[in-house]
Amino acid sequence: MNRLAARIRSGDRRALARGLSAVENRAQGADDLLAALHAPEPSALRIGITGAPGAGKSTLADCVAKRLRGQGATVAILAVDPSSPFSGGAILGDRVRMQRHHGDPGVFIRSMAARGQLGGLGPAVVDALALLEASGFDAVVIETAGVGQSEVDVAQLAVTVAVVLVPTLGDDIQAAKAGIMEIADLFVINKADLPGADELERQVLAMTSLIPDGQPKPPILRTVATRCEGVEVLVDELERSGQTGTGAAYWKRLLLGRISGELRSMLASGPEWGADLDRAAEAVASGQLNPYTYLRDALGRLRQQWKP
Repeated sequence: MNRLAARIRSGDRRALARGLSAVENRAQGADDLLAALHAPEPSALRIGITGAPGAGKSTLADCVAKRLRGQGATVAILAVDPSSPFSGGAILGDRVRMQRHHGDPGVFIRSMAARGQLGGLGPAVVDALALLEASGFDAVVIETAGVGQSEVDVAQLAVTVAVVLVPTLGDDIQAAKAGIMEIADLFVINKADLPGADELERQVLAMTSLIPDGQPKPPILRTVATRCEGVEVLVDELERSGQTGTGAAYWKRLLLGRISGELRSMLASGPEWGADLDRAAEAVASGQLNPYTYLRDALGRLRQQWKP
């Protein structure tokens, strides 16, 4: 893993792809690789692009990458796709929409499956981001899965988050009910050449007018991603946010998420707890066991076993 880490730091794309597969599949040695590549401060501009399905996020990410490449920056794109609840696989359609970068060594595109993760990001995205930064990319664009209104995890990873809206999806401000609007550093009205763009902008302005005085109000930009119109201004706004570090809150969230994920895996598949859960589930289904009594007893056993 130390040799692989050295190759990733040198910019070896084959080594990077191998490392990304290792962390996504939680292969043996993946944690050692991440430890070898860990850097306390982010080295790349982190750009998050989120929004509802059909908003044009992939096309917009493609245009942002094109603009950044025109400025001489190297760009990695993490495109998180919705995944099958049965196989865990994803259609990975983002690569189809980003063919213009094929053969460009300055652009690296990695599609990842969300694997049922709420919040729009898969559980391995944090680790993948660490590998991409270690590989020396100037900017990383994180495009969420587009699964609905709960894609707020990207705000924990990206320096700047662009929430993409379109004037053709019915109740355009319905996402305000779930918090996705509150994570925006800027709003992008994509497909702005369609009817309804003016009304959508008025709605967003009305919503941002509720932000208390003294707090920054996110700018509202218009784009037509199919023609990359308005992307120059968008990239300027994204870069204006500058670099920010990752504080204790970020690392606490990361550590808690990893620990809870590992505990869940251990409980579900471990030789002792897995068999116990199977027996309990069958007993609850047959009416022989009260699930809440079992949960109380099981948590008591866990507390006894784990005493920091």
